[in-house]
Amino acid sequence: MSSYSANQTTSKIRCPIHLFEPQEIKIEALTKSINAARTASEKMTFVHDLISEVNVLLECASYDRANPNCCLCRSFSQLRLQTTDVIACVAALAGGR
Repeated sequence: MSSYSANQTTSKIRCPIHLFEPQEIKIEALTKSINAARTASEKMTFVHDLISEVNVLLECASYDRANPNCCLCRSFSQLRLQTTDVIACVAALAGGR
């Protein structure tokens, strides 16, 4: 079983305006913080920051649907937002514990 890292993704997405890589570094750090947090309320602190960083990519004014790099970036970003929704739902069910 191979392990996956965001660095593998970063090397494959070639952002035409060089926005993806610095955002990916921030997103990876926040994801690690979410995974390390022990309680739902701790996780939610990082989730809000993660949403902000992902939205930077989703709101890219240079998005080009004909560019496969832009499409990959947008798809990854949408998946990350869905993940934050799941974490928020679990936190709500846990009562913020």
